[in-house]
Amino acid sequence: MLKKLSFSGEVERSLFKKFRKTIWARFILALKRYSLVEDGDKIAVCISGGKDSMLLAKLFQMLQKVSDTKFDVVYLSMDPGYNEKNRQKLEENAKLLEIPIEIFESDIFETVENFSGSPCYMCARMRRGCLYNAAKERGCNKIALAHHFSDVIETTLMGMLYGAQIQAMPPKLRSKNFEGMELIRPLYCVHENDIISWAKYHKLSFLNCACKFTEKCEIDENASARRKVKRLIKELKKDIPEVEDHIFKSIHNVEVDTLVGFKYKGKTIEFSDFYKEKKE
Repeated sequence: MLKKLSFSGEVERSLFKKFRKTIWARFILALKRYSLVEDGDKIAVCISGGKDSMLLAKLFQMLQKVSDTKFDVVYLSMDPGYNEKNRQKLEENAKLLEIPIEIFESDIFETVENFSGSPCYMCARMRRGCLYNAAKERGCNKIALAHHFSDVIETTLMGMLYGAQIQAMPPKLRSKNFEGMELIRPLYCVHENDIISWAKYHKLSFLNCACKFTEKCEIDENASARRKVKRLIKELKKDIPEVEDHIFKSIHNVEVDTLVGFKYKGKTIEFSDFYKEKKE
């Protein structure tokens, strides 16, 4: 008689079968296309408790079982000041998915509460710094964050519409403040809708930021620039079904010769500078 799979086993089987094309294959595509995981790596998979990071952790567990690349993983979760209910939800989901998370404490929510500027921006910066530091203390050379395909194209549009710049979210980058450390985004090619479908299929519910500032923003959808961009993309898809792929491909296919100005290695290159170089 075949042994019945645990819930975690059922989740893994679904990622190998039902969600193979939409999630597993796209995860592997990003790893190979951008060389995200290499022999000898020790990677801190950073888990916030949301659907994206929990999926990322499960994918890394599966990857270690089948990959020829030899690497180590630490499943690292920071509690920035969750209430008891949210902390319990994080721990229950980790147990359900059989992810051996290591939780460490911080007072980020308390600190950000008294910040006069954008709380979300400051929270994100402080979170990343804490994660880099915790990962380095554990001997890791990389941290893996769960930004996905949809984050990439939304961030690209937000930069243009709200920040007056063309700036993409790269699949990996070197830390400026933590020498020898890199940040990687293995869900770079995975669509958010497919992650939502995976969570719904298994009747899983996850944390959604879980801070008081997000709760305030939920009251008024217009408070979120990202929500506006999500709605814009949804509207564009009605007339241009491939619009998401087009935006994604555009950051891989930049015609620098047609730009009026750009920055490279911190230096601003003006149109007149490289226009003269063309003639020479």
